[in-house]
Amino acid sequence: MQIAMATGIQHSFLVSLFMTIAAACGSAAAQDFPPDVTKGKAVYERHCLACHGSGGRGDGPEAAALTVPAANFHRFKSFLKSDEELLRTIEHGVVFSPMHAWYGQLTETEMQDVLAYIRLLVQQGR
Repeated sequence: MQIAMATGIQHSFLVSLFMTIAAACGSAAAQDFPPDVTKGKAVYERHCLACHGSGGRGDGPEAAALTVPAANFHRFKSFLKSDEELLRTIEHGVVFSPMHAWYGQLTETEMQDVLAYIRLLVQQGR
């Protein structure tokens, strides 16, 4: 009985220890850190500016050649979108538009950083 009880306590301890370690590792995921607007600006300038423009108004140097206009982040429709919706758009793109998926090309952290920069552009433009 004492062996079974000791084994049960050891098991509980190990389970508790495992859960603590798992929680600690899980909390280090990219989405738990605040986005870096400076890094987001660099990602935006490298990958988004050509279509969306320096101010995020959809007037970049390549915008005129697009069959479907680039999003103007200052429009009310864009402003109303949640961060989750915009991240999904960045990650998966928009069907039948030039906005392609960035999944696999940008890391999750880069996508969050660029979203933070887009939100800053809109805030500064109002």
